[in-house]
Amino acid sequence: MEFSMQDGGFYTELGFGKLEVSGNEEYGFRPYQLLVSSVAVCSGGVLRKVLEKMRIEFDDIHIKADVTRNEEEANRVEEISLHFTIRGTDLDEKKIQKAMHLTRKNCSMVQSVQDSIKIEETFELVQ
Repeated sequence: MEFSMQDGGFYTELGFGKLEVSGNEEYGFRPYQLLVSSVAVCSGGVLRKVLEKMRIEFDDIHIKADVTRNEEEANRVEEISLHFTIRGTDLDEKKIQKAMHLTRKNCSMVQSVQDSIKIEETFELVQ
């Protein structure tokens, strides 16, 4: 990836389009937002694949991501809490718990940051 400077931040051209990044939301996505999004969406994508491989039928996955930052340490990201709401009929909590374990183990973004950022994952089932 290559990034070029522009007013207020930087940008890169990717296959899907232009990605604008800035410390100021008026000019682009903030770096911490991209970090949290990467962890959340990677986890969600892996969970989706795991559920499909386990032949668990579901209708929807919604992810709520909360982030804790430390203002005294350059506003570093210290914790990311992911809450998955999985919608479907006849969902088995024990099978979903196993799927969550496999998701954490196989999500490249979680594995990349887990030694420096606390990642907490919870879930609820909605029938």
